[in-house]
Amino acid sequence: MNRLLLLVLIIPIGFTSCKTAEKEIDRLDIAKEYYSVLASSDVSKIKGLVTDSLLTKETEYNYEQTFSLEDYVAWLQWDAVFEPTYEILQIAEEGETVKVTVSKIDQRIAFLHQKPIVTHQVLRFKKTKITSIETTKYVIFDDATFVKNRDSLVNWVAKEHPHLNGFIHDQTKEGGRKYLKAMALYHSRK
Repeated sequence: MNRLLLLVLIIPIGFTSCKTAEKEIDRLDIAKEYYSVLASSDVSKIKGLVTDSLLTKETEYNYEQTFSLEDYVAWLQWDAVFEPTYEILQIAEEGETVKVTVSKIDQRIAFLHQKPIVTHQVLRFKKTKITSIETTKYVIFDDATFVKNRDSLVNWVAKEHPHLNGFIHDQTKEGGRKYLKAMALYHSRK
């Protein structure tokens, strides 16, 4: 009888503590820390924020890519070369997701787009780590300006500095450096 009473008391306590632990996960703080890490380019902290594989999606462009943690770190090192600034404009937790409106500007975006790119993103989680980041809408993105400037740069580099060809697709730290060099040469062409 005492064992039965003990089980009756312990089981509800176990369920309650599991629910409490789930509620203690502050997805908003994790999302804010994620964008702070991107802005500071502190790649060493990303491992504590994302799972071993990270799915990225761009709904409007029907594009998705799954990164291994190692590949995502390499992409972040590429991104860091351009000295990015990420600014959270709006953030809200909805169920087990966090919806964010974020603005991003860096040297590459300033050259190609001439103003910050603003997107709506949805972050999904597995416990305390981000499993996917979906860009659901480009709020501010001038596709015509971006493509015109990118094509001008790529075509000019192909003609004047062919040793830098391929920089546009090389999303490694070294590729980022070539991209910066291509932009600098393009600016000084006259």
